[in-house]
Amino acid sequence: MSQFDHNNNRQMIAKLVWQDPVSGETHQHVLSEGATVTIGRSSENDIFILDRHVSRQHAVITYRDGVFVINDLGSVNGTFVNDKPIDEPFPLFAGDTIRLFVPTIKFMAADSSDVRKAKETGNLSLPAAGIGKGRLIISTGPQEGQVIPLILNKITIGRATTNATWEIALQDPAVSRPHARMEYQNKVWTLYDLGSVNGTLVNNEFVKGDIGRELRDGDIIIFGKTIVLYRAD
Repeated sequence: MSQFDHNNNRQMIAKLVWQDPVSGETHQHVLSEGATVTIGRSSENDIFILDRHVSRQHAVITYRDGVFVINDLGSVNGTFVNDKPIDEPFPLFAGDTIRLFVPTIKFMAADSSDVRKAKETGNLSLPAAGIGKGRLIISTGPQEGQVIPLILNKITIGRATTNATWEIALQDPAVSRPHARMEYQNKVWTLYDLGSVNGTLVNNEFVKGDIGRELRDGDIIIFGKTIVLYRAD
């Protein structure tokens, strides 16, 4: 089953349509094949919706294995697709209704005219250009909203303590000392678990420490009780 009925040689293009809860205006955002889009109350998101029921970083839509999927970012009130709550990456199909507890967003097929208009208004999301090392955005946890640029080629993540020496220190008692390590090689980040007590998860799957997990734009990482979004640049 495919998300849209289209020629296999054509690029898959989708659009999100919603009504602004403040102005009542209808907005539209177009996603090209391979794009990642974040949704939340913060203006730092690709789509920001000013509604008290929406978390600062609420959900993310990514392109995985030929389909667009949506995942909740540990929001307070949850994310629903066709009125069903989601707790893992969930595939989207044309006509689906995404609900952020109260506000709703329609997921639809897009055409060339939608793309032209989106380019003119700046409401078009393209795949990450891969010109930088990316960043981590903490969506849930004591440091919610913090953006961590990835600068070094090797980064250790662990619990914040008075004598912590790791590059990323998380104020989360469920995080081990240390917890995980990230290594950058050939323009790709690989995440390794360092034998942490609670494990490290990417998109709800545990990372095997000796093998590691390559990260892709829009991946959701869990360290202890802290949820982090990886964004490529």
